Amino acid sequence: MAAPDPQQAADPAAVKRHPALFRAIRKRQNPRLRRTDITVTDDAAVKRAVKAASLGNAMEWFDFGIYSYLAVTIGHVFFPSGNDTTQLLSSFATFAVAFLVRPLGGMFFGPMGDKVGRKKVLALTMILMAVGTFAIGLIPSHDTIGVWAAVLLIFFRMLQGFSTGGEYGGASTFIAEYAPDKRRGFFGSFLEFGTLAGYVGAAGLVTALYALLNDAQMEAWGWRIPFLIAGPLGLVGLYLRLKLDETPAFQKLEGGTAHASEAADGVEATAKGDLAKIFRQYWPTLILCICLVGAYNITDYMLLSYMPTYLSDELGYSETHGLLILLAVMVFLMLIISQVGKLSDRFGRKPLLMTGMLGFLFLSLPAFLLIRIDGILPITIGMLMLGLSLVCMLGTMSAALPALFPTNVRYGSLSVGYNLSASIFGGTTPLVITALISWTGSNLMPAYYAMAAALIGVIAVACMKETAQQPLIGSPPSVETDEEAAELVQAQAPDPKF
Repeated sequence: MAAPDPQQAADPAAVKRHPALFRAIRKRQNPRLRRTDITVTDDAAVKRAVKAASLGNAMEWFDFGIYSYLAVTIGHVFFPSGNDTTQLLSSFATFAVAFLVRPLGGMFFGPMGDKVGRKKVLALTMILMAVGTFAIGLIPSHDTIGVWAAVLLIFFRMLQGFSTGGEYGGASTFIAEYAPDKRRGFFGSFLEFGTLAGYVGAAGLVTALYALLNDAQMEAWGWRIPFLIAGPLGLVGLYLRLKLDETPAFQKLEGGTAHASEAADGVEATAKGDLAKIFRQYWPTLILCICLVGAYNITDYMLLSYMPTYLSDELGYSETHGLLILLAVMVFLMLIISQVGKLSDRFGRKPLLMTGMLGFLFLSLPAFLLIRIDGILPITIGMLMLGLSLVCMLGTMSAALPALFPTNVRYGSLSVGYNLSASIFGGTTPLVITALISWTGSNLMPAYYAMAAALIGVIAVACMKETAQQPLIGSPPSVETDEEAAELVQAQAPDPKF
């Protein structure tokens, strides 16, 4: 809230007697920016940061995605039962387990990222995810060690979830704090480009395995291959992240190589990451974040994780059939997502997010009616309708969410809010939809579930503030050139008096 004008609060006669004093008070309360307050980004450094965060994110979601695409096979290997629905529910319950511990990961890694830096925590989350995924590929089957197979699977899924709790908040914060204010949407969209790339890599590999191996081979050893690939991929991501410098915003926060002047009005002066402070002071914004992420996650996991299982288990298509269509849709989304990021920089975050939410609200039912029609064309059109709605959120959310919180608690607040919502809504999406279909007997339940989520999302977007082309809260302005910095300073210069 802006400070009250001392001239309005004070006695007019006193203002008239002491004009110089009240001018000094106004300047103290509303200091003008100096050139040293403004961050001029290094284009090469920004691109390196975006590449490392996005590639690391791609590898994390490759690790996470392969489980959902192998859900049917994993159900057979670890949860033997005479009922296919029970196997699938057990497999998706284990999928959801990873999300139950994500808030714990967010509460652990988030404040740590605000204290020791974004770079170190992102490297740690990469190590844990690679270890957890690689270990799943080594677990003996239920036929070999009985119930301990499921116990070990759940343990390493929880390790995956714990590490993912620090991933999105950190990676989106990392890119947002490196990017110039006017292009934060464009650069932020590459984080979700990495997410889609991870899913595409996972779906492509699983599709190839299903095409090359029969069911017996897949259940005997084929399912292990994608998990075992995670180890080397994790080392590549770790190398990329360790080569980066800390973000300019965090360097200024901790008084590092770039110093913030006291004239930078909004700059926070401490790197204290206090979890209690996040819940105590920022709970309204946390609730807004949870609602936005909940709507976004339900629709995201419904399309990118659950859809192949829906096509095979509910509609009777082969696993390869559903994965190939989803692959084509995801590749198309990858081609346009950076343009969506540019649009959000030009027109604002709210219009793009609202378009995505309204798309799911009004198009989910028609899309699923098309998907139920036998034939590649109607299924593809239906999934594209959902995909185009989703990409409006994918290309915008990674720039919109970090801008909700100030620098000194950004990593922690975003990690807590994002992962609480992902835990409650995102990870349970395949489980809830499968249970709803089993309970009601209706194949349209995914559409109704997405529409309910989108309605909450519409309300949340209406309540949020526009943040496009504005400095992050608690950080000085960030621009691309010295000329832009000079223009900002000049814009605050006092008018000449004659």
